[in-house]
Amino acid sequence: MDAKSAYDLVAASYAEIIPDTRYESALDLEMVELFAELVGEGRILDAGCGTGRMTAHLLARHPSLSLVGSDLSPEMLRQARLAVPDVEFVEGDLAALPFDDASFDGILVWYSTIHTPDEGLPTVFAELRRVVRDGGAVLLGFQAGSGERLIEQAYGHDGLDLVAYLREVDAVAGGLADAGFVVHTKLERGPRGEFEKRPQGFVLAVA
Repeated sequence: MDAKSAYDLVAASYAEIIPDTRYESALDLEMVELFAELVGEGRILDAGCGTGRMTAHLLARHPSLSLVGSDLSPEMLRQARLAVPDVEFVEGDLAALPFDDASFDGILVWYSTIHTPDEGLPTVFAELRRVVRDGGAVLLGFQAGSGERLIEQAYGHDGLDLVAYLREVDAVAGGLADAGFVVHTKLERGPRGEFEKRPQGFVLAVA
């Protein structure tokens, strides 16, 4: 099953299991705050927004921001529209974003590339650079490491397994640099508690 179909299937349970930022660490959210600070009063795309939980977080923290969400799953977008009705949500793939050049002052890519194989990342990074204005910021969050892992019974659905790709922080930073970004901040932290088994990585970069 492809990622679009899989996330259509799990959308309702995903929204119930992960309704907000309760699983993010304070450090994770500080990276989001740093990103928002760099953007200022601009327009932000939550790329791969899922059910809109990070869109809602940004809007609650920074109500003056103009926010747009995009995701490839119509059912995830349906959940997002229920959760954050005042925000525009648009169906679209990270590798072919449905927006004009230089449309945004910032792009949040929060664990949105975990199902993208390594060979697909340059296209995604090129799209991020295309739709963000010069001087705009992008923030990626991802599972750190190398190789891949199998997410079995994804979000409580028997028989639904998803492949997630792990990323080295320096490799993500290098890929963004190749796409025309300047890396601002890199962070890797260790796993927390029983619900995290792997390090988490974050790269903040400026166009």
